[in-house]
Amino acid sequence: MKSSKAIYLFLLWGLMVVPLTAQTTDYEGKIRALNLKKEKIKEQEKAALKAEIEGVETRLRQGEITPTEAQTAKEEFARKRALNIENRIAIIDNQIALLERNKGQQLDIQNGEPEVAHIRIGWGNQDNEEFEQFFGFSIKNGEWKREVKYDRRTYSDLVMAFGLNDVIVGGDAGNGSPYEIGSSRFFELGWQWRTRVFENSNWLRFHYGISFQFNGLSPEGNQIFVTNGNQTELVDPGFNVRKAKLRMDNLIVPISFEIGPSRLREKPNRIRYSIHRQFRLGFGGYAGLNIGTRQKLKYDQNGERIKDKLKRDYNTGDVVYGLHLYAGVGGTLIYTRYELSPFFTNAAVDQNLISLGLRFDL
Repeated sequence: MKSSKAIYLFLLWGLMVVPLTAQTTDYEGKIRALNLKKEKIKEQEKAALKAEIEGVETRLRQGEITPTEAQTAKEEFARKRALNIENRIAIIDNQIALLERNKGQQLDIQNGEPEVAHIRIGWGNQDNEEFEQFFGFSIKNGEWKREVKYDRRTYSDLVMAFGLNDVIVGGDAGNGSPYEIGSSRFFELGWQWRTRVFENSNWLRFHYGISFQFNGLSPEGNQIFVTNGNQTELVDPGFNVRKAKLRMDNLIVPISFEIGPSRLREKPNRIRYSIHRQFRLGFGGYAGLNIGTRQKLKYDQNGERIKDKLKRDYNTGDVVYGLHLYAGVGGTLIYTRYELSPFFTNAAVDQNLISLGLRFDL
């Protein structure tokens, strides 16, 4: 009995989330939707005109064009947008006339084939066609179609970074480091979102996301990491160490502000601000949790080569936080960060991680 109820509720939920609209005689709803679409067209074209005029004003302030050239450009943009509104609304008016004349029984306007089925996955109001598709997709006449948003303010990227680690001892970079820079490395992999801060300008972006961060430190000489109470020390183990590396894995939330130019790419149904091949400068910070620490050893003992992986906390902190900075062109960036939280807690002298490498926004 409980199983039957569960199946019934599941089917009911599915019918609510995945509405199926077939060709019906209710063409009045389609006409209402088309009338609302005309208002949307006017809003889109006015927003695009506003952005174009602001671009002209910016060029005028920077001395790139004269006042006469600016006025001419504004008039040309206004003329173009007015014609766009006129032409696009004329298309909608023809669709409405076709629906009214045939009482909704007509061929599909886009491809000349009968509109057999229209499936949309998601939620929203079908009458005014402001219907949000699940994951931005819909199915119509057996074809997947992606919804095109006129202006996207938020984008997302896969982020990958790698490079070299070292530490600053006691807050003074001149104190020297007990670690080999070439063998002390980091790797970072995560997902980030970037949102345009201003409505009609893309020179400032806000970045936020989540990343896995892997930091390694390799001591100089024949030394390994050993815990001595609440402190971690480097000691000579008394045998030949071929490799010793301490790795701390973190789950972090990075945030940053980014500045830099972008290109406005405009099409009849959308505008996009592109940072492809554009200079970018970002600065911000990060905070997160230490999710694991381990030491990897390779050494010779009694003529035998041995590999050990020792999972301990090694008195590393549970919480990590720091600052980062990056600069570059497009998706290839020089990346540096400084960890404000000490690598080891309760150490006689604080050791703060500093990193330098490359970052790729893919």
